[in-house]
Amino acid sequence: MGLLKPRMRICIVLLANIIAAAAHAATPIAWHDTWNDALFSQAAKEHRFVLLDLHAVWCHWCHVMDETTYSNPHVSELIGAHYIAVSIDADSDPDLTSRYGNWGWPATIVLAADGTEIVKRRGYLPPQQMAALLQAIIDDPSPGPSVQSAPLLEVSSTALNGAQRSVLLRSYDGWYDNRYGGWGREHKLIDADSLELAYAQADSNLASINVAATRRARLTLNKNLLLIDPVWGGVYQYSDSRDWRSPHFEKLLSYQADDLRLYAEGYARWQDPRYLKAASAIFHYIDEFLTAPQGCFYVSQDADLSRKIPGHTFYAYDDAARRKAGMPKVDMHCYAREAGWAIRALAKFYDATGNLEALQSAQTGARWVLANRALPHGGFRHDIKDRGGPFLDDNLAMTQAFLALYRSTGEREWLKAAVETLHFIDSTLRRADAGYIAAPALSSRGVLSEPVRLPDQNAALVRVANMTHRYTGDMQYREMALHGMKFAAAFAAANPEQLLPEVLLADRELSTAPIHIAIVGGKHDPAAQVLHAAALRYPADYLQIDWLDRSEGDLPNQEIQYPDLKRAAAFACADGACSYPVYAADEVALAVRKALNPT
Repeated sequence: MGLLKPRMRICIVLLANIIAAAAHAATPIAWHDTWNDALFSQAAKEHRFVLLDLHAVWCHWCHVMDETTYSNPHVSELIGAHYIAVSIDADSDPDLTSRYGNWGWPATIVLAADGTEIVKRRGYLPPQQMAALLQAIIDDPSPGPSVQSAPLLEVSSTALNGAQRSVLLRSYDGWYDNRYGGWGREHKLIDADSLELAYAQADSNLASINVAATRRARLTLNKNLLLIDPVWGGVYQYSDSRDWRSPHFEKLLSYQADDLRLYAEGYARWQDPRYLKAASAIFHYIDEFLTAPQGCFYVSQDADLSRKIPGHTFYAYDDAARRKAGMPKVDMHCYAREAGWAIRALAKFYDATGNLEALQSAQTGARWVLANRALPHGGFRHDIKDRGGPFLDDNLAMTQAFLALYRSTGEREWLKAAVETLHFIDSTLRRADAGYIAAPALSSRGVLSEPVRLPDQNAALVRVANMTHRYTGDMQYREMALHGMKFAAAFAAANPEQLLPEVLLADRELSTAPIHIAIVGGKHDPAAQVLHAAALRYPADYLQIDWLDRSEGDLPNQEIQYPDLKRAAAFACADGACSYPVYAADEVALAVRKALNPT
């Protein structure tokens, strides 16, 4: 080196530095793609921590974090030296989603080798912040403030008491945005349970409650129209501005299903053509973009076409320009959970509009799940092959779907499928003291050894089990509903300031009978079909519709005996008594109102 000229020596040194830096930057993180106990055994053996990156295929900030944070040399070096890195698609794993859904996406979870949580972080972490976090854990692995023990629940009652109900209602009222609509303080979207509760309150006989709830529901529906894609249909994930004008362009099936179902219900209630247009646009988007040729349903469509064409650019194009540019990625997994959500929504759209294509799609999807996701001993798996499970989400969504199809068609195969799935849930996911777990624990390590119970899942279980009890008359489903409500009520008592409309809905439905319409007449009789369609259009979702075709034998619930008439008729029933028979479609809703308000 001493024989070289100074300028040449400098060039060689610079070149060596560049080569070394390039080699250093090119060292990728050795990601694991499976979540299992072996990760913790390896971490213990190598004196490392476990870093869990929970992301989603559709998640914009997850892509940004991959491209910036996890490609950063310093971050990569720290992870390579001190961590076992695991990258999991959250949509693929309902157990991890149930456990860490409040922290993402992306969610960054760091655990010790014994399964103890050290830190939980929500959202995008830039490189410098991530490197500082990783180093701080290395220096001091004590659990941080994000890790808190769940409060002990006092499980005692199968219902909310008056004081608890009042507190939850005040919290629900407080979360509402009176100026712009919607519940919540960070993102603007339709929160399905909150809007359903507003629908239920809109049916109140108290004018003050009725008027306020109707205003809340309609303002939210009206504002959310800004999130519907005017070109392809479908609803964007949410707006990050209060005025609903700053959409995040991901299109998740879960949002399509909720909004389709709730706009259909809004149209049935108020006959607003904007709500029919919105529901139709979402239906056509699901049908064209998220329905597989074999009948199952895809998970999501990405917001961005590429780094050069992000969502806010792409979704401003017209149809021709979009198709010329290309297609944002569609996640083509077919999960039982997502199928259940879609089927329920499509059935409701059919109920409100009579759209036979929607009903056919719902039934095709249900039969696909039965053929391709059924477990050998009952219930359903999530995907072709699962890590762990069975998962409550999949089986709960399919029970809701089957019950929706039973209401829409009167075909008893769907009620039978709902009953069988409830039996599976009760036999595999029941917790002895109260409620139902999201999934069985598959690890003996730390926090992962304790199965998760969630209030929204248990409240949904309460509602579907209660409705199954109404259809069958079988008290075991009532008992399942009460068991789920034990946990939901205990959770609500311990968390009074949370937004828990799903618990309020479950409590309301457990204490009141659904609106009940019975059709008596053959299923091939055009007059009975017209009456059944009128019953389906009644503006309520807590709605029991029985169709007694005497060629099929008695109804599953024989509590009410209907007269044998010479022509098809409808009956509106309340408190164990039914109206006189009505024979015209336009008389069905009037008969229901009289049964509900006999004075």
